[in-house]
Amino acid sequence: MSQAKALEFRADDFVVYPAHGVGQIVSIEEQEIAGLRLELFVISFEKDKMTLRVPTNKAADVGMRSLSSPDMIDRALEILRGKAKVKKAMWSRRAQEYEQKINSGDLIAIAEVVRDLHRADDQREQSYSERQLYEAALERLTREVAAVSGDGEDDAQKQVGEVLMSRAA
Repeated sequence: MSQAKALEFRADDFVVYPAHGVGQIVSIEEQEIAGLRLELFVISFEKDKMTLRVPTNKAADVGMRSLSSPDMIDRALEILRGKAKVKKAMWSRRAQEYEQKINSGDLIAIAEVVRDLHRADDQREQSYSERQLYEAALERLTREVAAVSGDGEDDAQKQVGEVLMSRAA
């Protein structure tokens, strides 16, 4: 087994899994799968009521990473203050790009999606698919902000909301 990878993350660490967002490693266990002994990270995504098992030697390959630094959170919040950059491409193409950014696990890319899809009260209504993408990106962003700051998700949501509202003002 790759001990270097196993030492990178420990039980009780919060990690970001690209396709699911912030989760917590509850344990590192060994299982026999198809005749092979594998060492696995057992990651719990409390909010989604989901448990994921990731082989320790594949964690880096799938893009699993530690939480962002407080500096990276500040950079992401700074991106939210910027002006939305909406391309003139067809919605289906843009939606695909937004989905890829959300599932990349990259906090900066997720912040860009939130910035681009955020609507102030005086702007036109969002379509259902736009709102779904916006809410998915916003949830990933606020969960990571909450995990890094140690505050609750409500506080993180308030903080992100204030940044978005200050942009509209």
